[in-house]
Amino acid sequence: MSHVPADLKFMKSHEWVRAEGGNRYTVGISDHAQAALGDLVYVELPSEGDEVSQGAGCAVVESVKAASDVYAPLSGRVVAANAALADAPETINADAYGKGWMFVVEASHPAQLDGLLSADAYAATLEN
Repeated sequence: MSHVPADLKFMKSHEWVRAEGGNRYTVGISDHAQAALGDLVYVELPSEGDEVSQGAGCAVVESVKAASDVYAPLSGRVVAANAALADAPETINADAYGKGWMFVVEASHPAQLDGLLSADAYAATLEN
């Protein structure tokens, strides 16, 4: 089974969120998602300043197998994007919860976090 860090919140669609303080949240895709996709060859990220809406597609990851949308776990404004992924998308495969982060959003509705899955609840969805 994939590693699921206890300090993160998750969407059923395999995005993760880490609270950074000041209504800022780092977003990426789970280790399970990157493993299912296989070797990533391309990543399209939102730009700094973009507004994203919870549940809406805001990024794309493409592997040798398929392209998949990445959905915003929280509504808000993108304040940082991991530009290093443009030249090294495989970083997500190697370190999905660390250097493979995708973007940081300043949440306009931080209470949306309450609707996301805990690490334990996400892990349980992977078992089913």
